[in-house]
Amino acid sequence: MADYIPIKTLEGDGQFDAYVATPDSPAKAAIIVIQEIFGVNEGIRRKCDSWARAGYLAIAPDLFWRIDPHIELDADIPEQMQQALDYIPRFNQDQGVRDIEATIRAARAMLEGPAKVGVVGYCLGGRVAFMTACRTDGDAFVGYYGVGIDGLLGEQHAIGKPTMLHIPTNDGFVPADVQAKMHDGLKDNRHVTLHDYEGLDHGFAAEMGDRRVEEAAQLADRRTADFFAQALA
Repeated sequence: MADYIPIKTLEGDGQFDAYVATPDSPAKAAIIVIQEIFGVNEGIRRKCDSWARAGYLAIAPDLFWRIDPHIELDADIPEQMQQALDYIPRFNQDQGVRDIEATIRAARAMLEGPAKVGVVGYCLGGRVAFMTACRTDGDAFVGYYGVGIDGLLGEQHAIGKPTMLHIPTNDGFVPADVQAKMHDGLKDNRHVTLHDYEGLDHGFAAEMGDRRVEEAAQLADRRTADFFAQALA
């Protein structure tokens, strides 16, 4: 079953919608799915539905709600890609992490018993997932092709739970020197695992559309599923 639910901000001064997919049996844990710059579109909803089929409560908060609620854009349409890129400087990432923290709390309230909560994000969501690993009490974190993580390395000391990053080596938004800084800066952090995907570009694990590279997407998603199965048990 899937639907939208309202979630109150941490401050209690507003609320935002989140797409929720629930499994047929009691959830073994929850997974927060953090959107790309294209909003909680069909691809993100499909990822939630897939996690629900795997037995998890899956929730995708609408992080752009303060800018344009319920925006849905397509990366394969140039005009919509540009519109999505224009949202980036308007999006307050610190505030976004607080909305994710509110979503984590909502997920725990929906679960039966002391179940755990994982977080997985894509693109902008991959960066925010790393920020969430540094700043919240979630139980496991995964970032796909996160942008600008090299600028967040000063926060990594706060990571205390398992964290995984998927890095395509030909990412047009994350140059090789930035990837090198990520690898070098995180190599001694026992909580963080990095996986490289040779020759692939940003968005290779998108659920649908031209960016998807099927074999690599399946590999990355299998690694993520195994990671959550262990970390959220």
